[in-house]
Amino acid sequence: MGALSPLLTVMTEVAARAGRSLNRDFRDVEHLQVSRKGPADFVSIADKKAEDIIYDRLTQARPGYGFLMEERGVVEGTDRSHRWIVDPLDGTLNFLHGMPHFAVSIALEREGELVAGVIYNPATDEMFHAEKGRGAWLSDRRLRVASRKHFDEAVIATGMPFMGKTGHARFLKELHQIMPHTAGIRRMGSAALDLAWVAAGRYDGFWERNLKSWDIAAGIVLVKEAGGFVAEADGGEDILRTGNIAAGNEDMLAELTARLKKASV
Repeated sequence: MGALSPLLTVMTEVAARAGRSLNRDFRDVEHLQVSRKGPADFVSIADKKAEDIIYDRLTQARPGYGFLMEERGVVEGTDRSHRWIVDPLDGTLNFLHGMPHFAVSIALEREGELVAGVIYNPATDEMFHAEKGRGAWLSDRRLRVASRKHFDEAVIATGMPFMGKTGHARFLKELHQIMPHTAGIRRMGSAALDLAWVAAGRYDGFWERNLKSWDIAAGIVLVKEAGGFVAEADGGEDILRTGNIAAGNEDMLAELTARLKKASV
């Protein structure tokens, strides 16, 4: 790949800056102030610091753009055609337990369409990035989704409802329909990185329900630009609204959504 576009240059630089802040806090995680938003739903001072960095830098770089952020919520901009969708720390529970599997996720929506995404794991220094029509990349390496066609050879990623959330019974039915027919199921705790890993061919597919748009927006761009497919898990049209997502190559996605449908009967 040649030089990054001006847009991706801004996005990757901002993600890296927020990542450096997260890494400093990660090294001293036992001393972080942590509050609880809900059952098993935590927010730390690290989330807030990283989000402040992202908000300030992106506002400087693109004045007037709006935001949808995990901590701030909706911030209306004067430019109504552009909106950043940001998760400053996806995988907070991993982060708080000293597990190096968490990410900064930044996407750009233009006229209601996702056009660019960056997912950065500061602990491993892996920068995944994609822009519509320019492919998906891990640093300077072009990404392609895995080409496996047989479900019994596939490793599928998922997320499960945590304590206090609804949907456990449905998840178990879906797991029963999918797990015995795959080579393996993985639950790593970061939907953003799950989608980045689908784009990189590390996972063959991914499904999860009731996610927030900031969990999946950047990953959707990555998977599509890596030649993969993304669908609303129940066949609907608005993934960002429902948060129900399935992803993979064409064959894997067809098998995955068919088994999800079977589980709902």
